[in-house]
Amino acid sequence: MTTPKAAATAARRDLARLARPAGSFDASRYFRGADDLRFHNVGTRAMRALARTIHAANRERWTIRDATAFAEALIVDPYLEAKSVGIEVVARYRRDFAPRDLAVYKRWLAGNHSANWATTDTICGELIGPLLVRYPALAPRMRAWARDRNLWVRRAAAVGLIPSVRRGLALDLAYEVAAALHADRHDLIQKAVGWMLREAGKVDAPRLERYLRANGPAIPRTTLRYAIERFPEGKRRALLAATRTATAGAGAQGLGAG
Repeated sequence: MTTPKAAATAARRDLARLARPAGSFDASRYFRGADDLRFHNVGTRAMRALARTIHAANRERWTIRDATAFAEALIVDPYLEAKSVGIEVVARYRRDFAPRDLAVYKRWLAGNHSANWATTDTICGELIGPLLVRYPALAPRMRAWARDRNLWVRRAAAVGLIPSVRRGLALDLAYEVAAALHADRHDLIQKAVGWMLREAGKVDAPRLERYLRANGPAIPRTTLRYAIERFPEGKRRALLAATRTATAGAGAQGLGAG
């Protein structure tokens, strides 16, 4: 059996062989502020193909614990694609996800091993989100994550709920998390909250509109613009105007229930 550590070493070699000059595909352009992040510029398709190959070669022998050990060896790698391969391999064991895995994923976030939005969002979309869908009792932990001092944990509080929100689950919680994060000045948080609210609006558009009208002054404009993207143009204009002129006394009321 190939050990997780040996497989991680081989994955690094494979990615280095696949590396290509930045040219017109310069990933660094999309990661403002991620100064320590490096790129092989191999592209998503090649990265996912490598993850499929690694899983296929080991799936009869590895457990999810082996897959997680493989990812542990790669999540600390400075290259974006190495982190992604580790996450993608773990995601292929999602049938074996267990509640204890949430602490592992939070540790990856809080340890700044995912110190960029793409790795954070991949962890959320491939690991945290499916875990919360499978074990809804874990979702309320996102309230505490929304207050965490770590930027990536706070972003995950919103993005990690999106798979549940898309299924019409945890909507009350999503609005609570949104309200808790509106005071955050970081644009990566504001965009994440807007994304989550936009998905909530796909499930229940009137509820989203009520929430935005009630809380307009407390909601950053970046968040608002993301949240209303799926409304018709006339509705978007009306909400932009209404939330700009609404009285600040509305505070953080009207979480959209009812």
